[in-house]
Amino acid sequence: MKNLFIHLRLHSNFSLAEGMLSFDDLSNFCVKNNQPAIAITDTNNLFGALEFSLKMISCGIQPIIGIQINISLNGKDNKDTGEVVLLAKNEIGYKNLLFLTNVFSSNEINEKFISGIELEKHKDGLLLLTGGIENGFLAKPASLNNTKLVRERLKYLKNIFNENLYVELQRHGIKTQLVAEKILIDLACEFDLPLVATNDCFFQNENKFESHQVLTCIDKGLTISSDKRRILTKQHYLKDPEKMISLFKDIPEAIENTVLIAKRCSFYLKTRNPILPKYPGLQNISEADHLSKISYKGLNARLDMSTNKLSDDERNNYKIRLEKELKIINEMGFAGYFLIVYDFIKWSKENKIPVGPGRGSGAGSIVAWSLNITDLDPIRWGLLFERFLNPERISMPDFDIDFCQDRREEVIEYVRNRYGKDKVAQIITFGSLQAKAAIRDVGRVLEMPYGQVDKIAKLIPFIPSKPISIQEAVNTNEVLKNEIAENEQVQTLIDTAINIEGLNRHVSTHAAGLVIGDKPLHELLPLYK
Repeated sequence: MKNLFIHLRLHSNFSLAEGMLSFDDLSNFCVKNNQPAIAITDTNNLFGALEFSLKMISCGIQPIIGIQINISLNGKDNKDTGEVVLLAKNEIGYKNLLFLTNVFSSNEINEKFISGIELEKHKDGLLLLTGGIENGFLAKPASLNNTKLVRERLKYLKNIFNENLYVELQRHGIKTQLVAEKILIDLACEFDLPLVATNDCFFQNENKFESHQVLTCIDKGLTISSDKRRILTKQHYLKDPEKMISLFKDIPEAIENTVLIAKRCSFYLKTRNPILPKYPGLQNISEADHLSKISYKGLNARLDMSTNKLSDDERNNYKIRLEKELKIINEMGFAGYFLIVYDFIKWSKENKIPVGPGRGSGAGSIVAWSLNITDLDPIRWGLLFERFLNPERISMPDFDIDFCQDRREEVIEYVRNRYGKDKVAQIITFGSLQAKAAIRDVGRVLEMPYGQVDKIAKLIPFIPSKPISIQEAVNTNEVLKNEIAENEQVQTLIDTAINIEGLNRHVSTHAAGLVIGDKPLHELLPLYK
């Protein structure tokens, strides 16, 4: 234990426009340094929790899932807020993290925080670290020598978390940390609370510091000379355990407690099959039977409306195909899926909201055609159902449905009302810094002339089907090589852009991608394949 340190404070690529650490970086670091565990504590989100868990477990490393989050005792504004770290000890703790990341409030400067009331309600299964120097719930007032406020806050936290509370210490070479540390150690002793050493990590090594400074300016529209930009230090990197142990050699218990915390956290995420919600409103009939009933009724209606007169044998072929599809659908357990899709498309058409005829392999289903999910007759056009659902290759069915963008929100609202607002959520998508955008953004932050940056960006080929990275362009484009060789500023531009290329920059809402749960979504673990 004396020769071991576990990182408990890390900002991955999912700390948007803030963290530069990929999960490959973290796994390689742990393997290289014989680290048995590591944590991620992204700012205000759990976006990377599943991917992080799977990556670490595949490398034989224990993942520790947490978040960095602001708390406010009065629950109203930023005057009494400060950042803490919450780590999940078990499944209960993780579910509480899920809930807390969905009950944010925002203050007048658009900072997110959760109220002390919510923190008290959802403390079970969680460990709390008291925060760093920059905006820590304890360390910030301690750095200002406000011992009275630190004592009040520490007393408040101890009443909530008791043995699950750790007083956090950091040493990044910042003078105010020395002021804060003395107060924090004295009060930890007074309240009989353990100390824990952390290094708030944002980037891989000291050489990435300048690139990180540029990254933090991009999202806020600042330039490198702005006095409003966030300034960290070169010490905010993923330090080797030996360096951390040496840094805190005078407080060995703060290092040892990182290992004890890792031992107390025994939860990680893993994949499982999707859970379909129940189709609402059915009484005394199963989903399979209801699907069969409305499918046969719909097929007869389709055939009766056909402009081509069908013989009895031809009609019988449709019914044989329908029976075969229904058997496969019901055996695979997807009757409810068809009913759910049928339901909101039926509602849309009844309310005169334009719906597309159906794209992709779903157009090969005669059940879908019978239910008016699609409008293409699969027998007439020779479309195969097996491309959509195949018992030998079990996977979720996937209908590609197009709704009128002007009234799409009405469909989404119908689904929310039908299944419960707490059971329905829109899918988010991540916007990353692609090659050309990275160069343009870095050039703006470095205050380079627009024309010069535009010229360099245009030297990166744009091939949507096979995107080319900045490094690949440098390796193959002689003009770009010459620009770099002849101009040191261009060299800095390219090096910085390479360091931040591919990082997540922001999130947005998918146009109409929804998740529907069989219970409130904050109670579900996102363990899906």
